[in-house]
Amino acid sequence: MSSSTSLSSNIPSSSMNGINSSNNIFEHNTINREINVNDTLNTSITIINKFICNNRSSTEELTNQQEWIKILITVFTASIMIFIIVAAIFGNLLVIISVMRVRKLRVITNYFVVSLALADIMVAMLAMTFNFSVQFTGSWLFGPLVCDLWNSLDVYFSTASILHLCCISVDRYYAIVKPLKYPINMTKRKVAIMILNTWISPALLSFVPIFAGWYTTEEHLIYQKHCPNECNFIVNKVYAVVSSSISFWIPCTIMVFTYYAIFKEANRQEKQLAMRHGNAMLMHRHSNCGPSNNGELSGSGSSKTLTLHEVDAENTPTKDKHLIKMKREHKAARTLGIIFGTFIACWLPFFIWYLTTSLCGDTCPSPDILVAILFWIGYSNSTLNPIIYAYFNRDFREAFRNTLHCLFCFWRKELSPLDIDVRRSSLRYDSRAKSVYTESYLRPQPNKNNDIAPETL
Repeated sequence: MSSSTSLSSNIPSSSMNGINSSNNIFEHNTINREINVNDTLNTSITIINKFICNNRSSTEELTNQQEWIKILITVFTASIMIFIIVAAIFGNLLVIISVMRVRKLRVITNYFVVSLALADIMVAMLAMTFNFSVQFTGSWLFGPLVCDLWNSLDVYFSTASILHLCCISVDRYYAIVKPLKYPINMTKRKVAIMILNTWISPALLSFVPIFAGWYTTEEHLIYQKHCPNECNFIVNKVYAVVSSSISFWIPCTIMVFTYYAIFKEANRQEKQLAMRHGNAMLMHRHSNCGPSNNGELSGSGSSKTLTLHEVDAENTPTKDKHLIKMKREHKAARTLGIIFGTFIACWLPFFIWYLTTSLCGDTCPSPDILVAILFWIGYSNSTLNPIIYAYFNRDFREAFRNTLHCLFCFWRKELSPLDIDVRRSSLRYDSRAKSVYTESYLRPQPNKNNDIAPETL
């Protein structure tokens, strides 16, 4: 102890002060480093927190944008579906009321049109509404029994609508291609039987196999019992082939052949009408060219009076009525041809998808949005038929206008022009076509004083 004390006492004081100062500097530097490290860590943590906050805010903004986009898409889709449903019900109801009110529209063809409109109304009320609830809510809310009922009604009324279009094509075929057989083959009794078959036969394809469980597989029946919140129309291969053939492929084939024959015959008759019109005009001009003062034609011994009698013999009221009827048949055929084209455009994609996916099975998956689009494109056919009537058929257009005026304005006590004089509107229709027969038929009567027609003066 004495030796160590003596050694420490021998150390100079200046050396001790240097050691203490160096220790203080080291401690100060250490403290500064720790402070810098802490500041750096705090700055990094602050930056990371800001980055996280910015990411959270951007993620929230993106989520909000996605939610708004989903809401807008849902509102837009629901608006389109509601418009299709309301337009189908209102338009087809307008067709039925117009045919009931306007006597000129009460022809045999329009019996099928009225029955078709009724089927389209049922499609809108009993098929589209359930599909709308599934698309809007994302689940089935009515249980398995109502699910089978909805599938049955969907197949039933869609098939009835397609069969009505097939019957209309057959009716137009006999009216234009075989007009002499039309009164025999298309009597009211036979038309009633055809319409009755279009309403009864789809029931054998829809209600019977669906409620009996013949339409689908065993796996789907078990899955449907365990999942009552879903209503998927999954069919087996046999039902897919039979149902698509009866509902679409066979009627579509019949309509293709009938409308091909109709348009072929219509073109032939229009050529004959053009030739007849030209010949009648030539005869009329020839009768007015080069007469002598004695009323004889130059270069011939026949009199002008005889030639005019020949022209007048061609221009009879009977032929005029036949011409009017023929032109109406052609216009109705064109309108129904447009309806047939619309039917093909609406239902062909659906039945191609329906048959291919049913035959492929699980190897051909389809997204839900594609299935919904194909269903609603087919449903829209029930909405487009009245629009086609109103746009392409003048009689229906006038009837629609008159019916809407009575519905939304007031019920007029006096009769409308459509109900007053059917013959006058027929002649007005033919005068627009500028028929030579109508011009002759509407020619002013001879003067009672001179008994000479004005055109012979």
